[in-house]
Amino acid sequence: MQAKPNHRPYDFHLLECALRAIEFLRPTIAHIRRCDRDLGEQLRRALSSVALNVAEGNRSQGGNRIARFSTAAGSNSESRAALRVAVAWGYVQANEIQAGEQMLDEVAAMLHRLGAAR
Repeated sequence: MQAKPNHRPYDFHLLECALRAIEFLRPTIAHIRRCDRDLGEQLRRALSSVALNVAEGNRSQGGNRIARFSTAAGSNSESRAALRVAVAWGYVQANEIQAGEQMLDEVAAMLHRLGAAR
């Protein structure tokens, strides 16, 4: 009998990437929220939605799986747009969100490979 790998049953690379993006962007979101409470909250909700729908999709089957990953992809796009809006309003500089955008690009690519609708 082989030993099972020592990891949590909910470890999922895509989820871990989404969570890292949240952790990285957390100070930026707090700053945006101080400038524009509504935009900061919408960004916070969208990023949370990415991670939560990824986790749900990972444990779903068939059409529900694709639907959850598609919802995560939509929330990921919303997050990217909110970051660009914050730059457009002058709340943050483009170079401050560049690494976070790259993380969200990676999340988008993984969701696409998993069948998320564009």
